[in-house]
Amino acid sequence: MSTLFLHFFHRPSFFQAVLPSSSSILRQQHHQLFYLYPTWLKSLDIHNHFNSISSISSIQKKTTSQKMFISSIAFSHLFIGMGCGVQAFANPLHHPRQHNLFGSQMMTNSRLWENPLDATGGGEAIVDLGSSRTSTNSRKTSSLLKDLTLDGSTTTNGSVGTVTTTTLEPPLSPPPLSHSPPSLESKSGTIILANDDEFIKSLPDKRSYRAITLPNQLTGLLVSDPTTDVEAASVHVRAGHFDDPPNRAGLAHFHEHMLFLGTEKYPKENEYEDYLGRNGGMSNAYTDMEDTNYYFNVSPLNHDAKGDDANSGGEGGGDDKAGNSSVENNSSGISSALSGALDRFAQFFISPLFDQSMLERELRAVNSEYLNGRTADNWRNFQLLKHGSSHEHPFSKFGCGNYNTLTDGGDAELPVEEGNLDFGGGTSPRDDLVTFWTEKYHAGNLRLCVVGRGSLDDLQRAVESTFGAVRPPPPNFVANGIIDKIKAGYLKLPMEGETHMRDDNGNFVFQTEHSTYSPAVAFGPNELGLLREVIPLVESRTLKIFSAVPPMDDPMLRGSRPFRVLSHLVGHESPGSLHHLLMEEGWINSLSSGTGISTTDFCLTNIAITLTPKGMKERDKVLAKTWQWFSLIKDSVMNDPHGVIEQYHDELKTMTELSFKFREMGDPTDFCSAAAGRMFDYEPSKVLLGSAEVGKYDVETARAFLERLTPQNSLVVISGPERELEESAEIEVSAHDAPWQVEERYGARYRQTRISEELAEAWNHPAEIDPRLRLPGLNEFIPEDLSLRCDDKDRISEFDPDVDYRKEHPKLLFDTPNHRMWHKMDRTFRVPRTSIKLQLTSPNIYHSPRTITLNRIFQKVLSDDLNSYVYDASVAGCNYSVDCVPSAYRISVSGYSEKIPHLLDVVTSRIASLIEEMKEGDDAHPGLAKLFHKAEENLLRQTKNYVYDSPYETGSYNLRMLCEAPVWHIDDYIGEMEGPDAEADPLTMKECAEVAEQCLFGRLNAVSLCIGNIDEKGSHEVEQVISNHFLKKRPLVDGEIPRFRSLRMPNMAEATKIFGSALELSEVPIVYEAVAHSEDEENNSVELMIQTASSYELGYEGLAIQELIGSIAYNSAFNQLRTKEQLGYIVSAFVKKFTGGGNAFCVLVQSSSTLPPQLEERCLKWMKQFREELEEMPDERFVMEAAAVKANLLEKDIKLSEEISSVWGEILSTVPHSEHFKNPVFDRIEKFADVLTLNAANANSGADLKRRVLQFYDGYFISTERRAVSSRVYNRKAKDVFDQHFGKAGVISSYADARKLKQHLASYPTAPYW
Repeated sequence: MSTLFLHFFHRPSFFQAVLPSSSSILRQQHHQLFYLYPTWLKSLDIHNHFNSISSISSIQKKTTSQKMFISSIAFSHLFIGMGCGVQAFANPLHHPRQHNLFGSQMMTNSRLWENPLDATGGGEAIVDLGSSRTSTNSRKTSSLLKDLTLDGSTTTNGSVGTVTTTTLEPPLSPPPLSHSPPSLESKSGTIILANDDEFIKSLPDKRSYRAITLPNQLTGLLVSDPTTDVEAASVHVRAGHFDDPPNRAGLAHFHEHMLFLGTEKYPKENEYEDYLGRNGGMSNAYTDMEDTNYYFNVSPLNHDAKGDDANSGGEGGGDDKAGNSSVENNSSGISSALSGALDRFAQFFISPLFDQSMLERELRAVNSEYLNGRTADNWRNFQLLKHGSSHEHPFSKFGCGNYNTLTDGGDAELPVEEGNLDFGGGTSPRDDLVTFWTEKYHAGNLRLCVVGRGSLDDLQRAVESTFGAVRPPPPNFVANGIIDKIKAGYLKLPMEGETHMRDDNGNFVFQTEHSTYSPAVAFGPNELGLLREVIPLVESRTLKIFSAVPPMDDPMLRGSRPFRVLSHLVGHESPGSLHHLLMEEGWINSLSSGTGISTTDFCLTNIAITLTPKGMKERDKVLAKTWQWFSLIKDSVMNDPHGVIEQYHDELKTMTELSFKFREMGDPTDFCSAAAGRMFDYEPSKVLLGSAEVGKYDVETARAFLERLTPQNSLVVISGPERELEESAEIEVSAHDAPWQVEERYGARYRQTRISEELAEAWNHPAEIDPRLRLPGLNEFIPEDLSLRCDDKDRISEFDPDVDYRKEHPKLLFDTPNHRMWHKMDRTFRVPRTSIKLQLTSPNIYHSPRTITLNRIFQKVLSDDLNSYVYDASVAGCNYSVDCVPSAYRISVSGYSEKIPHLLDVVTSRIASLIEEMKEGDDAHPGLAKLFHKAEENLLRQTKNYVYDSPYETGSYNLRMLCEAPVWHIDDYIGEMEGPDAEADPLTMKECAEVAEQCLFGRLNAVSLCIGNIDEKGSHEVEQVISNHFLKKRPLVDGEIPRFRSLRMPNMAEATKIFGSALELSEVPIVYEAVAHSEDEENNSVELMIQTASSYELGYEGLAIQELIGSIAYNSAFNQLRTKEQLGYIVSAFVKKFTGGGNAFCVLVQSSSTLPPQLEERCLKWMKQFREELEEMPDERFVMEAAAVKANLLEKDIKLSEEISSVWGEILSTVPHSEHFKNPVFDRIEKFADVLTLNAANANSGADLKRRVLQFYDGYFISTERRAVSSRVYNRKAKDVFDQHFGKAGVISSYADARKLKQHLASYPTAPYW
């Protein structure tokens, strides 16, 4: 898959953490990598029960602003269309002060990219993303939320000299900026750089825009959206860990943490997060190589001033306007929530405290963050890449930092006495924090973006009154951005009539290359032309080729963007491509190309290949074929008499323009974060357009760019198991003569050698090119018919712009015993895209470990096989997925409407023909046999890698194994693929096809949804395709529909009856203990779970109260257990939903310093403390919290994909239930909101809500009848403690123990609560 053309202008993260949400309403704050489920599960969905695995909460509804993965009440909603893909688990649990520690974007082979500035339904893969990260952790993201998203911002690493590039002497006579927009000055002195009519927008974009520069020279983008349910703001600072001083590695990252801990105006350390929480919002931040980004969102609430005063922290806390918690604008046109949030946010950049008393705690938080990363291959690989760069260049720095580097030599292991500030023998970083803030955090080095309901004039006044006090820049300051550098004359545009710039020798000039940190060059001759071998922690095999090229936003590259075409070709997957050839040989699992690292003065392109064990043995051939492919592309570019390359360019240009033309309005929070960063590099009127503006093909620029892709200018990195790297006697491409080394920060083991001149020559000029390699044909899936069905002459009714068509529910179009189809024609978003969703429910998939394993293998084979059929469709914005979950197969087809019928027919037809071919056996289809054995091999590897998951992931998995039924354990899956039983009765391709056939074409029930730009006639045609392919046998009877159960854990009395009098008296009767597998694992974890009741028993009322408690609890637990007690970096309190209707409240801590029994003790103590906090909390605070949760629940879908996710989730939630509950409750969220709607005329409404909350808490969490279980995981050093507990009554130490206990347990009712 090609991603090189995806230029991330805000250069966020090299590694995109793909994680699940961990809280019902996450109060988050900064990027805590919180995996709730094992990584093998994230990629396999092995235990994705009926519609999901243990969901995290009870009520599900998406919050567009938070982009979180939240939990789900109808837990089917969690895995809508996600199947076995890693996307199904995307969300880091952010918490205060955790961030994005990787400096550049990750390579990926995903075809669906979420661009905050490009919320399209298809074609994202050819437009500038603006950000590789979505803001995920919102504190107020209810479990009612229904959306699934990716997250992954992290921060980077550094440890060399300070680089100062902020104040530049401008030329005496800067050349005029030909494209500078005219400016207007307001009465306040604010300059208007661009008004709304000057912005280039997409058709669906109804927001109003204005770009301004305040008198203090702070540039901002204002966005007015009167319909938004989320108001947001972001500040992007052009300073990151490249700017760390030499003796304080990680200072930029640490500085970002400290800004959240109080300002002069609001000195209370949690004031900012508490305020946002009371207003349905969240905050987050990330630190990158050259950038730091801060952002927040709120619901447009107007709380009573009295209520806000009662809970404000610090001076000025009660400055909000009155509004009785209504979601309306106040008299000034700006909600009090946004007004107060902007005021608090602005203080970060006006008067932060950097309180000396908080330094030690936060230093330990950063150190814990660092320790968490030491056992992650992504962190290791990124730091190793940095370690291998020139140490004269700031890219080599250690950006995360740890206690030792931030204190200039301090030891975190030394005990700290109360009030002692000796920093472990090091020195205080406070002076350096102040210096860093003073030098970098001024108006000239910031860009601001605000989205709100108010008018542009109202927003401008709000920004002037809050950010107007930010310090102006020093004289002659020039920001490190394209716009400022052009204005100052440091970058020149080609003269009129010229297309290129050349030096005196006629060589192509890329002005930005090696300019920012000159004379330092990150990757020069000494750092390139190398072969590096790396031993990963988790079993994996990868081959990567990094090539040094100019920055992607260099003025010479911006017009024609040759890297898009080149990456498109390198990563192509159609027959004749490198990908297809290597897959056909059984050498690879995936191939992607794109931007590996992007900075302002260099870029590394990257082709990333995941190898099979066979491919690892044949890596010489894989590399040879790869360089042959490069050579073929180069020759085509250098000698292109028929203009084929230009045709590819024009295709991509057309798709980019289409994608931008129909770009829907995106999430306000993500939009703000991305747009603020873009303002450094784009003139205001083109901030929305970004790199979607593509000029004509420029063959000379393409040739100059391609000249960089040589072995001498590349770094080849091979990663794999040590035994396979050592078995290299016959491998030409090996560093076996070099000694093994260890990178000092994260401990990566590697060795490297220089690529010989002979080998480099053979790669660069291959003697022959494999005849199977050929350039792809032109794309036949580019749509031409972009008309809207809702505008057809025979439409149902005239479109009324004043009607909110989101309130119209899908219509039940077909209702037969084996198929129920819903249809809704889009009249809200008005884009030419259609989505078809289909679930085929079968009791045979999860019948046994063998059947689910065979079905998962079939899914992998199908995915590889279909790729050659539909790759062009995916590039053109039409996507498909076929996913296997324990109860069903899910088929999804979406994209531009014109091509969807053809794509559906291709996918469904190939499923049938593939099964028939596989049934004929290995000898008849050796190519398919290769795919089958590769799929089995990959599934086994991924499953076995589970043991390397973080302790808290393992602990959460063990809880689910205990609380749900039926479940197959990971060992059951492994036993089907390896070991004595597997050898005696191996899996075969023929058996795989027969099992898949039974599950896809046997007796089953189907539900489907046709939604978007499709009318009833089109839906009838879809129904015919479904019926003709899948529904040829009689339907399932009600008792055959697969159903999963949640088990009721025992209370103390019941546990005593089970285990006898030997059960130790404890607050937690059942303890599940395990030991981490990895010797390198330094962390312990505990997840304390207290069950409440089934969703049916709780009902709307109980689930809403439970949700409210989870919302309030997160900040309290984080503040106490993480901030004050410093137990560990990963801390959360959340509501959790189990398959089969069970609910629980969980407290989770992962710690490198404290053992699980002590962590459990602290969690129990916090729960008592939290009860006191609830008791002391004013009634008005409960009103605010309820209003915030309600506002989150009622957020409107802002693009078609969100509405699809919402309604499809409601449809799926009905599948496991009997005929009495077959109708989806499309207004389910509104019913939850009604529970939280308080009567403003009733003076006791807040008091009554408080009473209900306390009653719920006491009944389930404090009562002697409570049902508590603790899941503990020890690191290897603490195994002796585990051994001491082994065999004790009430202690479960294996899944065999768990199975024994489950025989004593009853199930919760499975009936739905609606």
